[in-house]
Amino acid sequence: MRAISGAQDDVGSVGEFGLIARVSAALDTTEAVLLGPGDDAAVVAAPDGRVVASTDQLLEHRHFRRDWSSAEDVGHKAAARACSDIAAMGAVPTAVLVALATPGDVPLTWTDGLVTGLRDECRALGAAVVGGDVTAADTVAVVVTALGDLQGRPPVTLAGAAVGDVVAYVGRLGWAAAGLAVLGRGFRSPAQVVGAHRRPEPPYAQGPHAALAGATAMTDVSDGLVADLGHLADASSVQIALDSVLLPVPNRLTEVAAALNVDPRDWVLHGGDDYALVATFPAGSTLPADWVRIGVVREGAGVAIDGVTVAPRGHEHFR
Repeated sequence: MRAISGAQDDVGSVGEFGLIARVSAALDTTEAVLLGPGDDAAVVAAPDGRVVASTDQLLEHRHFRRDWSSAEDVGHKAAARACSDIAAMGAVPTAVLVALATPGDVPLTWTDGLVTGLRDECRALGAAVVGGDVTAADTVAVVVTALGDLQGRPPVTLAGAAVGDVVAYVGRLGWAAAGLAVLGRGFRSPAQVVGAHRRPEPPYAQGPHAALAGATAMTDVSDGLVADLGHLADASSVQIALDSVLLPVPNRLTEVAAALNVDPRDWVLHGGDDYALVATFPAGSTLPADWVRIGVVREGAGVAIDGVTVAPRGHEHFR
């Protein structure tokens, strides 16, 4: 039984509508938000006439642990996962909706931190949290729906890669997987890799840049480079041929891998949660700044490294 107290220190003490009011008071707005939280639904401008939409969920004990990540970390990561999908279509995130399920004994300071993380990740993108839902549950779950604007461009899908295209990526590969491995061994450092797991840094602006540069297909690396390129290869009915010499392994990952007695290339090839962007571009085209060429598109199927077809070992639910 909950101790009776005049202090309002957890979710159960303020109730559903008290929590909604507390969350709403902490949120920003933008020019795209015509009607924000507080009504039956939000109204968001769509000047392009089309809306890109994506939903992602972050579940406690599966995607995060409260003893490994702060509430703000979880908020940043929840927004990043959904907004990265928007960027991978070549669009700009404009708004997000958040559904929160939580036990009543979760401290209000924790939900405050979660909202701060969500708000600040969106603020950096020029987007805003415009509404959502809360419900009671046995564990914490954060479900984010992100909306985006194509700004007059066609979407860059998984299905447009053509034989002869160049394969390139931008962002970090393997860092979050290294951080998860470190945390799983009971350590809290190095801070760089642990931080990559807790709070990813998707290269959002590079999605529209790639679209403007003529990207023929694109995706974000959420489940692992090989796994996500496999989805692109399947959708485009081609083979993605990677060159191992062109795949960099940062010195920091090499050092951490040596300490854990593992191969850092496994993190680069199969580690998820970094939300790098990987795309195909027409042969001979100039890649956008910071993009790194790692292979070509060939006839065939699946993903090959140095001519050898590789099975995906990235994350897949139910497998």
